[in-house]
Amino acid sequence: SLPASLLFPVLLNAGSEHAATATLPAAFSDLLPHFLVEPEDEYIVKNKPVTLTCRSTPATQIYFKCNGEWVHQDDHLIERTVDPATALPVMQVKIDITRQQVEKIFGLDEYWCQCVAWSTTGTQKSQKAYIRIAYLRKNFEEEPLGKEVALDQEVLLHCHPPEGVPPAEVEWQRNEDVIDPASDPNFFITADHNLIIKQARLADTGNYTCVAKNIVARRKSTSATVLVYVNGGWSTWTTWSSCSAVCGRGWQKRSRSCTNPTPLNGGTSCEGQNVQKSACVATCPVDGGWSEWSKWSACNADCSMWRSRECTQPSPGTGGKDCQGLVLQSLNCTSEQCPQSVSGAEDVALYVGMVAVALCLTLLLIVVVLVYRRKKEGLDADVADSSILTTGFQPMGIKPSKPENSHLLTIQPDLTTTTTSYQGTLRSRHDTTGKFSMTNGPLLDPLPNGSHTLHNGKLNSDPAEFVSRLSTQSYFKTLPRDVANTSYGTFNFLGGRLTIPNTGISLLIPPEAIPRGKIYEIYLTVQRKEDLRLPLAGCQTLLSPIVSCGPPGVVLSRPVILSMDHCSDACPENWAVRLKKQNYEGTWEDVLVMGEELVSEPYYCQLEAETCRVFSEQLGRFALVGESLHMGAAKRLRLVLFSDAYCSTLEYNIRVYCMDDTQDVFKEVMQMERQLGGRLIDEPHVLLFKDSYHNLRLSIHDMPQAHWRSKLLAGYQEIPFYHIWNGSQRYLHCTFTLERLSLSTCELTCQLCVWQVEGEGQSFSLDFNIAKDTRAVDSEFLLMDTNATALAGPSAFQIPYLIRQKICSSLDAPCPNGADWRMLAQRLKLERHMSFFASKASPTSVILDLWEAQHFHSGNINQLATVMADIGKQEAMIFLVSDGEC
Repeated sequence: SLPASLLFPVLLNAGSEHAATATLPAAFSDLLPHFLVEPEDEYIVKNKPVTLTCRSTPATQIYFKCNGEWVHQDDHLIERTVDPATALPVMQVKIDITRQQVEKIFGLDEYWCQCVAWSTTGTQKSQKAYIRIAYLRKNFEEEPLGKEVALDQEVLLHCHPPEGVPPAEVEWQRNEDVIDPASDPNFFITADHNLIIKQARLADTGNYTCVAKNIVARRKSTSATVLVYVNGGWSTWTTWSSCSAVCGRGWQKRSRSCTNPTPLNGGTSCEGQNVQKSACVATCPVDGGWSEWSKWSACNADCSMWRSRECTQPSPGTGGKDCQGLVLQSLNCTSEQCPQSVSGAEDVALYVGMVAVALCLTLLLIVVVLVYRRKKEGLDADVADSSILTTGFQPMGIKPSKPENSHLLTIQPDLTTTTTSYQGTLRSRHDTTGKFSMTNGPLLDPLPNGSHTLHNGKLNSDPAEFVSRLSTQSYFKTLPRDVANTSYGTFNFLGGRLTIPNTGISLLIPPEAIPRGKIYEIYLTVQRKEDLRLPLAGCQTLLSPIVSCGPPGVVLSRPVILSMDHCSDACPENWAVRLKKQNYEGTWEDVLVMGEELVSEPYYCQLEAETCRVFSEQLGRFALVGESLHMGAAKRLRLVLFSDAYCSTLEYNIRVYCMDDTQDVFKEVMQMERQLGGRLIDEPHVLLFKDSYHNLRLSIHDMPQAHWRSKLLAGYQEIPFYHIWNGSQRYLHCTFTLERLSLSTCELTCQLCVWQVEGEGQSFSLDFNIAKDTRAVDSEFLLMDTNATALAGPSAFQIPYLIRQKICSSLDAPCPNGADWRMLAQRLKLERHMSFFASKASPTSVILDLWEAQHFHSGNINQLATVMADIGKQEAMIFLVSDGEC
């Protein structure tokens, strides 16, 4: 009989034609049911029901029980068969479970089912089968993040798949291709689904995606870009080049390239310089020279005698030329062994002729000397032809007259266009009326007899004629013919100063820089960048104007100081700054690298916030070039806005110029706009332009829509990065064309936005009246510098000549307590250049030269006196000397 607990299902289905009850043969009545198939765990996908199967032998009944409740007989699908091997009856029962059934107990417990089989002997229960609703959420709990990694570095990409039933399987893809760690052991997937790249290779650069999937769905994470970069490495240095000089002091260099390896995918470039330069001395070729002739030998039997010489004074060496001429010289002779008859009358005629020729030559020489002396006495000062324009410049000598009560000034010619002479004190002059005015100063014009003569201190010349004459020479053909951007003058040992107004460019010629007894005609000019292309490579950019001073062949006793603007951000760690000079062949050479100066070199440079001071012992053509060391390097740009002075139409143009922040370019733009009839509508603005390879964008916003509209199709205008960074173009500009809806509209307010792509920008507010604001374009900016372009002698300096000499003699000598030129340099904040000053014969003189170059317009000589007093020198009182003492 069945147990009491099973009577209910048996009785429930006793009368049913589909009852799961069967009568076993007597031979198998004592066997317990044995399960051939038990129900398995199942997942319901979406709304599709699952089927559970249970098979047992021998069994009279099989019922499913789900979550402790019997499943109704009608929900069972029964199938009976006989096992052919054992002849035992086999019963199989199936039921379907729907999503609704499972969801009824949601939150209480998991839904489970098991089957119970009966026989006459007893019952058996199958294992429980759990039925779960399958799902996979959309959002990953943690997605991989992009990374930039160096070559061979380990990479870890995290992935925590979305929650799901059954739990999701995870695979990784690179650029949509499945990663198989078995085939590529460089990849490893951890138990918590993270991906490890053991050693990053260039081929591992790509987009990585974490893919989670189960029986319900497949989810992809956002792609993580892995960029494998390669930092640049230097190749080995090349061998040193041959010395640039064939004879004497020159340069040799070696180079290396950033190709070991080459930087890739944003890897850092190599740090340091790719070129090294070193001074060298080339052994000069020695041409051979003859020794003295030996004595004549005795007359031999052939009636001849001989003498010899050797090519030993000096012997030819280092590729020098051999001696030219005879080594052995012979001469016929007369001796007892060689009797010869010579007529006595012939000998007398020969000797008389020789004496007559000698007398004529002597008389001619006396006449020439007398004529030369008479000419020399008749000239006040005769200046020999310098031939500066044909032979690279030959210095001119001068013979001064000695005026009564002469003092320091051995020559005081009036270098203006009027015949006045210099009189007065040697004190510092703060006004320009009493100075030697040499604006477009006089030059030495060639006279018909090939010499230049100085009378009453007056030199006459024509500025246009000077520029035209200078430009005809081969070396000077590239000089500009623009007289407004050229300054020139004539100078002696007292020195002077040349200035190009409103450009920030000047040349200081210190006292004693020109040797005594010499007079030099010197010019200073600024080149147009488009007329003279400077070869630039890589990240190099032009930071200054290209300035020429010359003639380039003059001999200087001390360095002159060339001052010019630059447009770098003045952060030395961001730049490798080089001073370039053009040689006679037209090739540009690096003559100085900032931070690597050698005091023995003829060039030195001080880089200030906006100005560069170049000490040079040679005149020539110079430019400052910078090479950015990283993307933080920035150039200063000046943005200037112009519009038409008068507007009678609906259209209104605003021109925005973008230029290097140097005065010479600004002056050029102002002059051009003045010719165009433009007017300045806002103060100039300074913008830092970084070496990020991003273009510069400009746009105008926030115009009153009721009165104005823009006629541009695009939302912004763009200037390419290399057009700005190269620096070879004088100025770049873009035009914004606006349209007012009525001619009565005159007020315009807007915002000008300027920014580099993917960088921070600046915004400038504009608010002006297009009818009333008639400010002249040059009223404020082109008349800032009203000083003379050329000043000669003491008037060119703040410090009087005698006072300067006393300061030098007081501070040049070393002092045990340091109260000498070193303390002067410290007080003037020039201690960085101590080594350079110490290499000069008079360190104090060089310091004062630099002070003069820095403070010509704003210097206060009393402040310098205060510094002297602080040093503790009693000589500070010399600043108060009287005119008579000077």
